[in-house]
Amino acid sequence: MSDFTLHRLENAPEAARPLLENSLKGFGMIPGLHAVMAEAPALLEGYQLLHALFQSSSFDPEELTVVWQTINVEHGCHYCVPAHTGIAKAMKVSDEISEALRNETPLPTARLEALRTFTLAMLRQRGEVDQAQLEAFYAAGYGQRQVLEVILGLAQKVMSNYTNHVAQTPVDRAFAPFVWEPKAARKAS
Repeated sequence: MSDFTLHRLENAPEAARPLLENSLKGFGMIPGLHAVMAEAPALLEGYQLLHALFQSSSFDPEELTVVWQTINVEHGCHYCVPAHTGIAKAMKVSDEISEALRNETPLPTARLEALRTFTLAMLRQRGEVDQAQLEAFYAAGYGQRQVLEVILGLAQKVMSNYTNHVAQTPVDRAFAPFVWEPKAARKAS
């Protein structure tokens, strides 16, 4: 178990309190991730800003979910996969899409699959995608703007996934019904 503090409004660093109040207003609770990030208010502020910016990108709720969950699953984030499953439900994203992402099975449309494939390429190749990968992404109906917005989503998810790895953030009660473990761990058991 990690010894990272799960801050509440009362014990958080002063600079983090307004940020935790934003979390409380937005989610009706202070998610464990935000409670951990509050230790470094600049991290929490940056994460919240990137989250808002990514949500205002050109991606629709299904596409946001594909980018988020593709990264969460690839990183094996025990916290973010369940959290984003709950968020996807709240955004009215189909269970079919969520389950395909969680289980690494084909998505229901070629366009969404192209987005997952490109997101994985960006992540695994650290941005060093080749022209053929770009052309495949463009052929699916995406453009340069979406290439750059995938990078925005990656930046946001690195912040949350890495924080959850080092802090071993417990999954919030609200997301407990969506608990998840990586495919390799499921095969081993």
